[in-house]
Amino acid sequence: MYNSIRPGQVWLDTEGKRIQAHGGSVIYIDGTYYFYGENKEKTDGKNGIWHWGVRCYASKDLYNWEDKGLIIPPEPENPASSLHPASQMDRPHIIYNMETKKYVAWLKIMNKDRTQTETVLTADKFLGPYTKVREGLKPLNMSAGDFDLAVAPDGKAYYYFERVHSETICADLTSDYTDVTGYYSTHFPHPYPPYVREATAHFIRKNKHYLITSGTTGYLPNPSEIAIGDSWHGPFVILGNPHQTDESNTSFHSQISSVFKVPGKKDLYIACADRWLPEHMDEKYEEYSKLFEAMFNPETDVDWKELAKEHPQDISDNTSIADYVWLPLRFEEPSQEHPFGMVYIDWLDEWKIEDYE
Repeated sequence: MYNSIRPGQVWLDTEGKRIQAHGGSVIYIDGTYYFYGENKEKTDGKNGIWHWGVRCYASKDLYNWEDKGLIIPPEPENPASSLHPASQMDRPHIIYNMETKKYVAWLKIMNKDRTQTETVLTADKFLGPYTKVREGLKPLNMSAGDFDLAVAPDGKAYYYFERVHSETICADLTSDYTDVTGYYSTHFPHPYPPYVREATAHFIRKNKHYLITSGTTGYLPNPSEIAIGDSWHGPFVILGNPHQTDESNTSFHSQISSVFKVPGKKDLYIACADRWLPEHMDEKYEEYSKLFEAMFNPETDVDWKELAKEHPQDISDNTSIADYVWLPLRFEEPSQEHPFGMVYIDWLDEWKIEDYE
C-alpha cells in the first residue's frame, strides 16, 4: 500500500506489477480515478512491439491503482491495423460527450512513411468495449503528432496537436468529437526540432487557459515551456520553463503527458509526466539537442550522423521500464516581474494529496 506519491520511483499496481499507462491521463468518474495510457509491458526495444494496447487502472486515492486490464486491446492478427503491436500508437486521450453519451478515444499513430494520423474510437462505458469509427484520419490534412483533448462546460471540444515539426494547432472538434470542423488556430511556430513544441497538455485555472509543452527530442527529455491565454484559441503568451530549479534542463528527466485537476481540492493540479529513459539520465541535453537540430535544420553544416555516434539511439526503445513523474503545480500570481503570473513545477521526493486544501 502506498500513502504518498514518489516521483521517478518505480510505481507498482495492487498486484505488485509495474503500472503500464504511459503517455497517460487521469479521469474522475463517479468517485473513482482512472489512469490510462500506452501499455508497454511487452516493449523491450528489440522485438518490434511498440505497444500492447491501452491499459487502465482504477483508484480511490491516487496512490494505489488496481489493474482494470486492456480497455483498447492490440490487434496482433492484423498487420494493417493501426492497433497492431508494431504500429507506433501513442498518447491515448479519452473524453466524454454529454450529447451522444459516448466516450470518445483518440490515438496518435506514426505510420511507416513517418506521417502521423489519428484513430478514433467510441464506447458506451469508459472501460469499453471501444469500436473504431475512424482510422487514418489526417486532421485538417496535416500530419498530426502529440496532442490533448479538452471539453468546455458547454460541451464544445477542442483538439491541441503538434503539426509535425512545425507548430501547435488548436482545432475545434465536431459535435460528436470524432473529427475536426475545419476551424483552427496556430501557435508557437518553429522551423525545426528540437524547438518545435509537442506533448501539449491543456488545463484551465481562474478562467485562464494554460498549455504545457515539451520540445522535440524523441524519448530523450528536454526543457518544458508553459504558455497562458484568455480563450481556447489564445492567443497564448509564453511564460517560460516551469522547471526553474532543474539544472539538467530536462524537466527533471521527464516529458509532460497531461495535467489533472484534483476534484475537491481548492487549487491542486498535478503535472503527469513520463520518465521514458530511467537508465539513461546521464545523457546531456545540451549535447543531444545539437544532434536533433543537425538532423532537421536544412541549413546546418553539422554532420548529424557523426553526432549520432555519440548518442546511440537504441536506448530510446525499451520503454517497458519507464517511470512516472507526478508533481503538483505551483502558481505565482501576476507581479511586476511576471505580469501574467508564472507556473512552477518544483521537485519533491515525496508528497501527499492530503497536504493540499
